[in-house]
Amino acid sequence: MENNVKRFDKLLTKDKTALLIIDIQERIIRVINEYEAVVENTLKLVKGFKALGIPIYYTEQYPKGLGPTVESIQNELEGNEAIQKLSFSCSGAGDLFNELKKNGISQVVVCGVETHVCVQQTVLDLITNDFQVNLAADAVSSRRVKDYEISLSRMGQQGADVTTAEAILFELLNVCGTDTFKQISKIVK
Repeated sequence: MENNVKRFDKLLTKDKTALLIIDIQERIIRVINEYEAVVENTLKLVKGFKALGIPIYYTEQYPKGLGPTVESIQNELEGNEAIQKLSFSCSGAGDLFNELKKNGISQVVVCGVETHVCVQQTVLDLITNDFQVNLAADAVSSRRVKDYEISLSRMGQQGADVTTAEAILFELLNVCGTDTFKQISKIVK
């Protein structure tokens, strides 16, 4: 008997996805609303993506002024090199967008700060360049709640899938009962 059940065509798949962490840096993070949750949920994504074997990229906005990426995240990213930028959008972060395309990435999971500046401009540019964007709403934030809320709404209206870190990880898993499922389950607890 043939299975005619369709699945939502925008579900994340391991072979087409990458994680992009935007500017979670020492000198700005402490003024960000609910920054502890942003760091905690970003770490869940990093650990989950590592368990799943999915590529991770991260940027630093003007590190001379804003400092390096938060230490706990940097430690988890050992071996990954920060992409430094001066432009707010990651479209200006070297050859990042072209590298994603060259590596067969069409779905980009985004987290970072600030939601209404670097994150929003990056998300809109990713969409314009034909990437599917999944935004981890619990792993992004701004200094002010209003900026965060309005930019989440705007990005959603422009085609970003607004979701959560845990939902992203289980979407990428697809099934339970595997060793990777057990790893991810421990990460999100």
